[in-house]
Amino acid sequence: MLNKYARAFFTRVLTPFAALLLRLGVSPDAVTLIGTAGVMAGALAFFPMGEFFWGTIVITIFVFSDLVDGNMARQAGISSRWGAFLDSTLDRVADGAIFAGFALWYAGSGDDNILCAVAIFCLASGQVVSYTKARGESIGLPVAVNGLVERAERLVISLVAAGLAGLHAFGVPGIDVLLPIALWIVAAGSLVTLIQRVVTVRRESAEADAAEAAATGPAATGPAATGPAATGPAATGPASSGPAAAGPAATGPAASDAAGSAGRGSEADR
Repeated sequence: MLNKYARAFFTRVLTPFAALLLRLGVSPDAVTLIGTAGVMAGALAFFPMGEFFWGTIVITIFVFSDLVDGNMARQAGISSRWGAFLDSTLDRVADGAIFAGFALWYAGSGDDNILCAVAIFCLASGQVVSYTKARGESIGLPVAVNGLVERAERLVISLVAAGLAGLHAFGVPGIDVLLPIALWIVAAGSLVTLIQRVVTVRRESAEADAAEAAATGPAATGPAATGPAATGPAATGPASSGPAAAGPAATGPAASDAAGSAGRGSEADR
């Protein structure tokens, strides 16, 4: 949900910075790589030690690279499939590092196996939520649902809570409970989002299969196609076995193209 509103706002805010980087000769791919490295460093160096405030500061600085690199590519007119693939892949790596940092804290000094398991669930469910949409789109479905908790929500909820929980180290009492609450919220929201997407893909695939069946329905397999006219003398006489039936039209490019298309259709159906 946040993607719909926040991304447009921050894109406008970061446009001058993206233009500056282009003038300095920095490439969008370099920004993607540096941003991911910064997020991983902030999460895996600070979170396992319980330094949630400073870890969140470092991650927040680098996490905006996800908006800057795409902005740079559009301004330079060099948007590409490779750039989109690299960006999406490294987003998953960065997200995994954040929740792995939480899990390491609770598995170690945080000493809470339940919250460690919740953090691991957040890590895994976040990856699967993204996969369900990507996989659905790869088989030709629109997957027309946003879901309750997408990537933006996962990051905002977890990082805001982690940053505030980190203030406990500066003497703010009781505020450290915010992180466990946030992890439970992200875990529950991710599960709901996963169910929403699976249900949507199931519905859309059923609709697509029904539309395909209707397009190749009774008209192609009904009585008219298998009746006497199709098997009588006219169908087996000279005209059907003579030169016209075996000529160029039956074996030429058009026939082989049709066969090829049918094969690809069958492969796609699987």
